[in-house]
Amino acid sequence: MTELTQRLYQNYAIVSDGLGKLHSVASVAARLYIAQIFFSAGLTKIRDWDTTLFLFEEEYHVPFIPFELAAYLGTLGELVFPVLLFAGLFTRFSALSLSVVNVIAVISLAEIAPAAFYLHVIWGVLLAQLAVYGGGVLSADHWIRAKLNKR
Repeated sequence: MTELTQRLYQNYAIVSDGLGKLHSVASVAARLYIAQIFFSAGLTKIRDWDTTLFLFEEEYHVPFIPFELAAYLGTLGELVFPVLLFAGLFTRFSALSLSVVNVIAVISLAEIAPAAFYLHVIWGVLLAQLAVYGGGVLSADHWIRAKLNKR
């Protein structure tokens, strides 16, 4: 390699390593954002359960299961998994579970506005990042793993 190429690569490596250290901060931001979105949706459902049941019966067409079961499972998922995600506890499992909720939300609507669809895509990408890379060092998963590895 030429000296210029070596210098460029060394500078690139320094920047790349620095950005790699921001992974945990990015994971926290993604976890908090996604948790807020889904938890708020769950709270909306339990605030007016009759409307929720009506929507699941008439508007949302969740495949394979009765509308009432879909309403309970969807609401449960939107209230439990965001709390786990917020804490970084079972991050990968929670992200995968919310991915299922996200996909079902998209396919269960006969028509979805393009802007809403793109939000679901963004949420899906963030959930995929959390499922693949985990919650990072600023998560309960990391803390528990560190404690268990000391034994």
